[in-house]
Order: sequence, then structure tokens, then C-alpha cells
Amino acid sequence: MSVLNQKTIKENIFLTGFGLHSGLGANLTIKPGEPNTGIIFKRTDLRNNNIIIPNLFNVSSAVFCTTISNEHGVSISTIEHLMGALYGMGIDNALIEIDNQEVPIFDGSARVFVESISNVGIKSSNAPIKVIKIENKIEFVDGKKTISIEPSKISLDIDFELKYENDLIGTQRNLVKVYESDLTDIYNSRTFCLFEDIEKLKKMGLAKGGKLENAIVVKENKILNEEGLRNEKEFVNHKILDCMGDLYLAGFKIIGKIVCSQGGHKLTNQLLRKVFQNKQNFTLFEIKEKSIPHAFINKGHLRSIA
Repeated sequence: MSVLNQKTIKENIFLTGFGLHSGLGANLTIKPGEPNTGIIFKRTDLRNNNIIIPNLFNVSSAVFCTTISNEHGVSISTIEHLMGALYGMGIDNALIEIDNQEVPIFDGSARVFVESISNVGIKSSNAPIKVIKIENKIEFVDGKKTISIEPSKISLDIDFELKYENDLIGTQRNLVKVYESDLTDIYNSRTFCLFEDIEKLKKMGLAKGGKLENAIVVKENKILNEEGLRNEKEFVNHKILDCMGDLYLAGFKIIGKIVCSQGGHKLTNQLLRKVFQNKQNFTLFEIKEKSIPHAFINKGHLRSIA
């Protein structure tokens, strides 16, 4: 199976859970997708206007989670962990059916999605993958929050820095090469919050389904979850998972280097919008060869389709 051909899952995946923010139950089915269809969400609890495409311009909210909406106002929220799993596992095409407004949170990480994909297996097609290659350095700054993307020869690198006044979280930084690194710690890292922020979130109508089984809660210098952390950089690794999921809203795999400090869903979306404002910032390629050493080093292996 060539890594350069489009992929989907071999069989349907059936999952049931409840939303972190809405607290509502939902049944989720991930179905194999045909080549060149991409990732598609379908609200099965609605008869009409129920298709939503995860696209960077369809992001209707990026406050504490990523929400996408179609032109009829139909939305799906908290898609980032599922999208991060699909990106990291190399799934190019899939139909995701859900009977409510929010993707289930499960344990607060992407573990359930990754294990489910691994269990059913991945099917390769004859269609070549398409890749977005970043051509210019683009930056976005929002106060102390910064994010940039610049050209890279072979990979999608995410260099993420997290800064918290809380002493237990403190400053964490990690660099992941998405197409080369072992992503196990990224997939397994859970969403987190400070204990003192819980009431504020609930007053905003969020975190209605939040509990210690689906989020790390930090109170002063103590982790309230009995199992503690899954890896020493779990806080920043979860942010990298979120970033991967949000980057997949570009529609294709990206070749570039991300450097982010104190960012989140909104900052990543703002960066992507800035990138796609100018066609000179990127090139969309279709890969025709069956194998390329180190992924995408040589432009001679790529055929422009833009």
C-alpha cells in the first residue's frame, strides 16, 4: 500500500458518547469515503441541509472548541480531536454521520478514534494524494499569542509552546514532525482546564458534560485525576493534537513548518485564512509517483494542479 495514495477506512465505525460542552448524547458513524470526496459530516437527526464540510472558511466558532457550520446554519462542534486522528492516521476520505450537534468527547483525547481506525483497518485507493505546499512565511499575532507557517522541504512540523501562570503546567514546548514522528503521545493527550475556570465555563454554557473521565483538571499544584498524566508533556501535546485537527480544515495534507506560542483554535484558523488570502502563499500538488524518499523533498516528483 503506497503512502502516496488516498486512503479511507475499510469498514464502518460505530461510536456512542456525549459532548463535552453540550452534555448531549450522540451516535457517531464513520463510513468509508470515495476518492476525492474528502471528509464530510452529515447530521442524521436532520432531513434537510444536513451536510457540513470541514473547511477553514466554514468555522463559525473557535471558542474552546472548533465549530463548523453550513450556509443554512447547521453546525457540528468539537470536531478537532476526530479531525486530528484522521489527519495523523492518513485518512483522506470519510463520511461522518452524527445524530446531534457535538462530536462525543470520550476520554478527552483522540485515543478512541485512533484505536477504532486501527481496528477496522485502512484501505488504499489508486487515486494520488493532494498536498498543500507552503511557499511563503506567514505570521499572525494576537497580543502575546503568535503563530507562523513557513516553507518546509519534507514534512509538517509543529513547534508548539504553552505558557501558563499555574506552576504545575508552567511553560511546555514540543516539536512534532507529523509525517515522521511517533504520534502516540499526541493522540493520547487529553483536554485540560484549571479548576478555577470551571464555573466560568459553565456560566458561558460550556463544559456541561465535563468530568474527570474526559478532561485533566488542575487545582493549584495538583492534578485531580487519579491516574495523573499520561505523558510528561500531555498539556502541550494536546494542543498539538488540536492544531493538527484544525490544520486539516485546509482540506489536504500540508507541507510546512508551524511555530506557535500560546495559540489555540482561533489563532490556527486565523493563520490559515491569512495563508489562503493570497494564492502565492501556497501551491496545491498532486503526487503521481508510487514512492518518494522522505515524503516530499523534490518538486520534480510533484505535478501542480493549481
